[in-house]
Amino acid sequence: MEALRKRWRWASDDVLLHVLPLYHFHGLGVALHGALNAKSKVIMHKKFNPERVWKTIEEEKITMFMGVPTLYFRMVEAWNKMDKKPDISSMRVFISGSVPLSEKLFYEFKKITGHRILERYGMTEAGMITSNPYEQDQRIPKSVGYALDGCEIKIVNSGGSDAKPNEVGDVYIRGNNVFKGYWRMPKKTKESFVDGWFATGDMGYMDKTGRLFLVGRSNDMIISGGYNVYPKEVEYVIEENDCVLEAAVLGVDDEDFGERVEAVVRLKKPGCIDEKSLLEFTRNKLAHYKCPKKIYIVDEIPKNTMGKIVIDDIKKLIKEGRIA
Repeated sequence: MEALRKRWRWASDDVLLHVLPLYHFHGLGVALHGALNAKSKVIMHKKFNPERVWKTIEEEKITMFMGVPTLYFRMVEAWNKMDKKPDISSMRVFISGSVPLSEKLFYEFKKITGHRILERYGMTEAGMITSNPYEQDQRIPKSVGYALDGCEIKIVNSGGSDAKPNEVGDVYIRGNNVFKGYWRMPKKTKESFVDGWFATGDMGYMDKTGRLFLVGRSNDMIISGGYNVYPKEVEYVIEENDCVLEAAVLGVDDEDFGERVEAVVRLKKPGCIDEKSLLEFTRNKLAHYKCPKKIYIVDEIPKNTMGKIVIDDIKKLIKEGRIA
């Protein structure tokens, strides 16, 4: 909490608009506990409503807001439909977490509000781990920033050695923020720690400055024809298309390749683009083994209450023929 207070310049005169569920670490451990620690005011909404969020920011002179990308999607949609735009001059920082923020959404939000969303990285086992800088011009899309005070990060490659800058590998962390172990699960605890470092299960890379970029979960990685495919990389490319609102990439069992890459996509407007054109779009931007073999265009992509895409639900819908 102290590391966040310093990094985000959280002060007692801040007013946080809180719309996240309290049964999740994001809502309880970051938003509420952070505000209590900084002795700042909190205004809570029982249920998220994008129009109400914008109205409350103006009326209550909100200075801080935390959300997940799905909420920011809805807020952009609501903003664009409002005839009279709200006065958000009181706002100091918009923060996003729990799910990676797309580059497209990052710049769309900046275009309409003038704010670059501050993205950070954390997990229940360690609280907050990294944050982008407070200075807006130092925040960049696709990155979750630098390690917070008291926490260290390293990337371990497939050979078990420390990765070089920009080399993708497993994200390991250690510090006073990291938990001691899983409750009554000694085997899992032992497997999760290596020489005092906690293996997060996330994959990513760090640039020469120590800035962290995440590419997905290790168990989400697709191995197609012996090649490693990181779903997040493919999703970012699909979402570059002006017609695409969001995408989810998954691996499907394949007799020839072991797994084949497929994607589920939600469009900004129905009929804006078809599957054939979208497949061609990816082929011009990705290596052939990373390109989806099939793209499903859907009205909604299954998510949990925190806005995280549920791949198992997507696979089930495809298997049942409810996505085709």
